[in-house]
Amino acid sequence: MDLESVECVSSSDGMDEDEIHTNHHHSEFSSTKPRNGGTNNVNSVGSTALAPATSVHELLECPVCTNSMYPPIHQCHNGHTLCSTCKTRVHNRCPTCRQELGDIRCLALEKVAESLELPCKYYSLGCSEIFPYYSKLKHETVCNYRPYSCPYAGSECSVVGDIPFLVAHLRDDHKVDMHTGCTFNHRYVKSNPREVENATWMLTVFHCFGQYFCLHFEAFQLGMAPVYMAFLRFMGDENEARNYSYSLEVGANGRKLIWEGTPRSVRDSHRKVRDSHDGLIIQRNMALFFSGGDRKELKLRVTGRIWKEQQNSDAGVCMPNLCS
Repeated sequence: MDLESVECVSSSDGMDEDEIHTNHHHSEFSSTKPRNGGTNNVNSVGSTALAPATSVHELLECPVCTNSMYPPIHQCHNGHTLCSTCKTRVHNRCPTCRQELGDIRCLALEKVAESLELPCKYYSLGCSEIFPYYSKLKHETVCNYRPYSCPYAGSECSVVGDIPFLVAHLRDDHKVDMHTGCTFNHRYVKSNPREVENATWMLTVFHCFGQYFCLHFEAFQLGMAPVYMAFLRFMGDENEARNYSYSLEVGANGRKLIWEGTPRSVRDSHRKVRDSHDGLIIQRNMALFFSGGDRKELKLRVTGRIWKEQQNSDAGVCMPNLCS
C-alpha cells in the first residue's frame, strides 16, 4: 500500500482538527539511552553483578554466546568450557584451543553454579532482587525492569529502553504525532482502497492519565478478505494496562461499529496483537460503505476515548473514571 497517499486528520479533547501525514523512518539506533544521565546502557547491565561474585560469574560465561552456562556444562581435555547449545554450533571443537570436545562434563563448575546467588541483570535499571543461579534466568524473562522494545510497527526497529526514552525516540526518530488527551478523532483517506496489501502504520501516541498509549491503524489481508484494523496499546506492563479501557467507533449513513476493550501492553508484539484480532476490524466493503460517494475512495473516520477503571470499595465493582 502506498502509505504516502494516506491522509490522517486528528483532534483530541476538543482541539481543532489538524492534518497528520504518516511518515516511515527506519531507525539506525542499536542501543538505549542511559537512565538518569548515566553512562551504562541496557546492553551492559549484565556486568552489574556484585563485586565478590563477578569473577565467578565470568567463569560461568560461555565463550561463544556469552550467556550464562547451565548444565550440562561441557569442557575439552584442556579444561576450556562452553554451554551445551554452543557445543553443536562449534562442531564439537573447542573454540579456545580447537581440540575435540568429546563428552566431558565440568561437574565442578556445575556445583559452583548451584551455590551462587546473583543479582538480576537489570540491577542498574532498578531491580534489587537476588536469585539462586538457576532461578535468575527465569526471572529475567519476566522482570518488570527489563527494557521495552520500540512499539513502532512500520519498520524492524531494534531500539530498546524505558518508556520516557522510547516516547522521545518515537517522536524524534519515527516522527510519530504526539497528543495530550484521552479522546481522539481520526480520518483516514486512501485514494485507491482496492490496493490492499500488508501495510502497517502507527499514527499517534497519546499522553493520558500520566501514561502513554499507542493508537495503531492498519490494512492487511484476513484470509482472502482485505480489512482495516484499529487498536490501542499501553506503553507499560500488562498488569498496569488492565487499569484502563478504551472504545473505538466508526460509522456513517445511520450505521456504526463500536469496539470496547482493554489496551494491550507493548510487551506483546504488534503482530501478536494484530493476529489475535483484539481490536476494531472493518471489512473493506463496509469501510467503503461508510465512506459514501462512489465507493472508489476510502474516507474513514475513527473516534475513540480512553478511561481509567477505578475500584469502588463500597460496591466492590469497577467504575469508569473519565478524563476531563
